[in-house]
Amino acid sequence: MSDHAVLHVKGRVLVGPDDVRDEVWVVDGRISHDRPVAARDVRTVSGWALPGLVDAHCHVGLGSHGPVDVDVAEKQALTDREAGTLLIRDAGSPSDTRWTDDRPDLPKIIRAGRHIARTRRYIRGYAWEIEPEDLVAYVAQEARRGDGWVKLVGDWIDREAGDLAPSWPRDAVEAAITEAHRLGARVTAHCFAENSLRDLVEAGIDCIEHATGLTQDLIPLFVSRGVAIVPTLVNIATFPKLAEGGESRFPRWSAHMRRLHERRYDTVRDAYDAGIPVFVGTDAGGTLPHGLVAAEVAELVKAGIPPVEALAATTWTARKWLGRPGLEEGAPADLVVYERDPRTDVGVLGDPSRVVLNGRVVG
Repeated sequence: MSDHAVLHVKGRVLVGPDDVRDEVWVVDGRISHDRPVAARDVRTVSGWALPGLVDAHCHVGLGSHGPVDVDVAEKQALTDREAGTLLIRDAGSPSDTRWTDDRPDLPKIIRAGRHIARTRRYIRGYAWEIEPEDLVAYVAQEARRGDGWVKLVGDWIDREAGDLAPSWPRDAVEAAITEAHRLGARVTAHCFAENSLRDLVEAGIDCIEHATGLTQDLIPLFVSRGVAIVPTLVNIATFPKLAEGGESRFPRWSAHMRRLHERRYDTVRDAYDAGIPVFVGTDAGGTLPHGLVAAEVAELVKAGIPPVEALAATTWTARKWLGRPGLEEGAPADLVVYERDPRTDVGVLGDPSRVVLNGRVVG
């Protein structure tokens, strides 16, 4: 397909959950809802088209031991692209992935800078490990380096207590979140446990990752503050194995992780039913493979979220939340085409027939 080619996408184009069109056109890499005048060199793709999928918790450039080489990061991004993920919120990475911005064949990345964790309270090699008195300075640093997000590690295992515990005192997170907001960045935090959530939400946080500790008494607080969650259920599925590995040394922690895992679907369904925004994120990178977005959507449906709403959590509403366009007029032509209607069977997300990025068919 040449630089001046026109792409004709026809069949059923899901511009929105209730805005279904018979066709859209791609001209100079952008969406047009009108047939271009004197279109030439036209290529046609047919099927059910969606905006490029969103993975709102993904780590390009991160491996099991920390940062990875550029060639590995490229493979991660390409794996996500092949799965239909064309927009990534990189929820913390020690690697500089700005080079991907010059690659129109790779997914677009919204970065949150590097994780910010308490000293010796996170996975080695992943985060800036600091003490509370330095939190504001590091949040400001990552707010300036990122693309409108900052990522905190809100809780982790406290080895002395032998269980999950909050990482930061209330006054430190209040000051840090205030500073991030002053700089125009939103803040999210890794949180497994129950007792880290209230302080973070009351301090003004914008999002919670995993949120396995969300309980009935906390749900109204999340709703009133408009705090979103990204459950990463494909990651939470690893909790039993993690618990088994830590059983002999940290039995309290292991039992806690099993309880969080056992109630994971109830937690997500209760959040959704109450009106908490829920978005798709896989936690790819680190120890999880990339390309799991379809599996995460299926997990949300298994938890009790209606299929159309689970689909929206990786397409229309996710893009709006992140401030990026979908398939509206003039938007970059990032879309995925399927052979069947993904609103009635989210399983088709795992098998895209065409992937179009910046107006080019790349898969």
